[in-house]
Amino acid sequence: MTGIAKGNTGSEVHLSYAILFYSGQTGDQFATVHPVSHDPKTSRPLIGAGRPLDRNALLDTLRNLDRNAVPKAAFLPATVLAVLPDAITWWCAPASRRVFVDCKELGKRSAVVPHPGLVFRAAANGFSVFALKGAGRPAPESELFEPPYFNTWDKGQICIGSAHVPRRIDVASIDGWESGFFNSAFTHPNVGGKRVDYEAGFFAFWRDMLDGRFEGGYPLDVLVPVKSTLADLISGKIGSQR
Repeated sequence: MTGIAKGNTGSEVHLSYAILFYSGQTGDQFATVHPVSHDPKTSRPLIGAGRPLDRNALLDTLRNLDRNAVPKAAFLPATVLAVLPDAITWWCAPASRRVFVDCKELGKRSAVVPHPGLVFRAAANGFSVFALKGAGRPAPESELFEPPYFNTWDKGQICIGSAHVPRRIDVASIDGWESGFFNSAFTHPNVGGKRVDYEAGFFAFWRDMLDGRFEGGYPLDVLVPVKSTLADLISGKIGSQR
């Protein structure tokens, strides 16, 4: 193919740029973008000198391709809060769920414990979770709180470690992302920030949780605010960067 093709845009398009991907033996990858010209005699495409393609430029390219793709209808559950080409945000109502803990301070334990309302975000730049104080579906102005869990950094970032999470980021993969979080063993509190505001500390809080001392539901007074809203998360102002 040397010149003109018909795309999903419904108009004529020309080959103008090429993106080349490079991989090293250690798994490192990078990409370059090259202008494309055409041989005046044969009309064959000629790839010109390249320049590094940074991550933001690549995501912009993917977004443009997504806009030109044939739309596919998908049912959106009531828990879905926002969908972007490279991120999906959803909500979990307060509920009791089983957790698995495996650390030297608490030993190897498992129990069904109460959880607050949660907001998850799976994105190209990582996986994150935040707590909520409300029981209903959050609004853009809803305040977010630090995730009161092991295996998390400050500002909602989740340390995936050996957890099994989907390779895709779409509505159909939501259950897989949640399972990857809840069905993995909570092994360590990561440095940075404060997970819970509990007088006896983080390990004592989870020991009491596992012992069933919060029969009335999740103790919302232990939640630590991150001074950000759901709108900040959806817009990408906060979220996973690791």
